[in-house]
Amino acid sequence: MTDTAQLHYNGQTIDLPVVVGTQKETAVDISKLRAESGLITLDNGYGNTGSCSSAITFVNGEKGILKYRGYRIEVLATKSTFVETAYLLIFGEMPTSSQYTEFRRQLVQHEFIHEDMRHHLDGFPPNAPPMAILSAMINAVGCFEPVFMQPEDDEHFMKPAARLMSKIRTIAAASYRKSLGKPIVYPRSRLRYVENFLHMMFSSPYEPYEAPEAVVEALDRLLILHADHEQNCSTSTVRMVASSQANLYASVAAGVCALWGPLHGGANVAVIDMLQGLVDSGEKLDRFIARVKNRDAGARLMGFGHRVYKNFDPRATIIKESCHRLLEKIGVDDPLLDLAMKLEEVALKDPYFVERKLYPNVDYYSGIIMRALGIPTDMFTVIFAIGRLPGWIAHWREVHTNTNARIDRPRQIYIGDTVREYVPLEERG
Repeated sequence: MTDTAQLHYNGQTIDLPVVVGTQKETAVDISKLRAESGLITLDNGYGNTGSCSSAITFVNGEKGILKYRGYRIEVLATKSTFVETAYLLIFGEMPTSSQYTEFRRQLVQHEFIHEDMRHHLDGFPPNAPPMAILSAMINAVGCFEPVFMQPEDDEHFMKPAARLMSKIRTIAAASYRKSLGKPIVYPRSRLRYVENFLHMMFSSPYEPYEAPEAVVEALDRLLILHADHEQNCSTSTVRMVASSQANLYASVAAGVCALWGPLHGGANVAVIDMLQGLVDSGEKLDRFIARVKNRDAGARLMGFGHRVYKNFDPRATIIKESCHRLLEKIGVDDPLLDLAMKLEEVALKDPYFVERKLYPNVDYYSGIIMRALGIPTDMFTVIFAIGRLPGWIAHWREVHTNTNARIDRPRQIYIGDTVREYVPLEERG
């Protein structure tokens, strides 16, 4: 017998089915509430609204748990690679040896962008935001791809998935090079996914960049940690656009635009801006921390706490260790990085932050890592997008293979004027 919840309203009792997920998450199904009672629910920001059922990622914010397709993030971050994790997210299972080889072959095959897209890239001004370029160029990629509508077929879907995953790093690196007035660097097929991206970012015609293994490992792990995170703003955007039967490229381009917002993908940039502000002002850490606790205007401790994780962010635990190991191995001399480590130490010893469980989150360390790798702040969100792409592709595919899917159409509570009389222009004064 299915459990139900009851809603009593205006003398009427409405039975609402209770849905239980595989991780014992419990939800009240209100899909027929309006039809049976005339009521809708109001949940600003969707903080308590389940917009879909999904088999891709599980997050438990109270216990600090994150799983991709049932695999704990701690395991994937230490034992897997970004390419393997991407395959897992998109296709639902770890690849066999032959599947992995084919996926990597497809990534190599599609790493170049069409020469006509080079001209498209030339049309952007040098100071164009990299995320604007990324979104536009992803949409443009779709113009060069024959229409495909076989997302349920692993064999046929591997090509568009690999095509987009491969080209996004080429586009990202090209936009960075353009912003510096430097020539675009072509990919090299013998390099691994992350190595190739770093090569296209930092090589010059006369001196190819050879990424140290510690750098490759740190960025690969960073991408794994960002590969998916359930129904966040950008992923929900991808799913909503996909629900209209929009193609993969249009849906992902919309996700890039959502991620561009400073409240979503810009959090790690805010961390670096905070640190730079402290360096520029010369303010002592103890005074800054005191101002944060007193909630003084302009004093915010960026990169601490998380909307979903109420205990600790499991990604932060992993990336913290990776960050410290990277800085030790490459020996970067940067006052911002030194300050970040000192600020972390001070905050973790302060009862104010400990009692409120305000620990450093993944954005705090990711910004530090990217700065240590020489990646400028305006590229931080682009790196985030490269990492999040497999999750977006997986969610797009899940929407398109759901035979019961309908176009998303939220309701609202109208609070505007009721009836207004039209006054001709000449009579309005």
